[in-house]
Amino acid sequence: MNDKQRIFLIGPMGAGKTTVGKKLAQVLGLHFFDSDRVIEERTGASIPLIFDVEGETGFRRREADVIDELSQLDGVVLATGGGAVITPENREHLRTRGKVIYLQVSVDRQVERTRHDRNRPLLQTEDPRARLEALSREREPLYRATAHVTISTESGSLAQVLRDIQQWLQASAPPAQSAEDLR
Repeated sequence: MNDKQRIFLIGPMGAGKTTVGKKLAQVLGLHFFDSDRVIEERTGASIPLIFDVEGETGFRRREADVIDELSQLDGVVLATGGGAVITPENREHLRTRGKVIYLQVSVDRQVERTRHDRNRPLLQTEDPRARLEALSREREPLYRATAHVTISTESGSLAQVLRDIQQWLQASAPPAQSAEDLR
């Protein structure tokens, strides 16, 4: 375990950030945080209620505070909300403070994975697919600009996604220093 390690997961809703993040943290011996869950725990309110009362602007302000705080912790895997990348300071904090992994998934798979979820305020619309497509067009360039690597979760195989992430982490790790190097 690298207790200094910071891994941040970004991507659209339904990409599997929470599922992958929990398992990755367990495998690597790190602490797991989900920024949306932290916001809910601290406010005592659900994300939909926060959106209803404070609007998206109020929610994004809370989200930026939580991401700023959590992205400074060592030994963490942080799953962010799908819209975290729309806030410039979130992108900056994530990109400069740790390793950012963009979990990519198609709109078709997002529709399939989120169709019964009532806890996603942005999908409470007549046409969730159209909303997901619009969000993808808006956010995809931001995910790509923020991420250090893109990993597909399209297959739905958690084991494969974890293998892909672990291979990338090993390949991106600085070489171990020998005792001679430290002299």
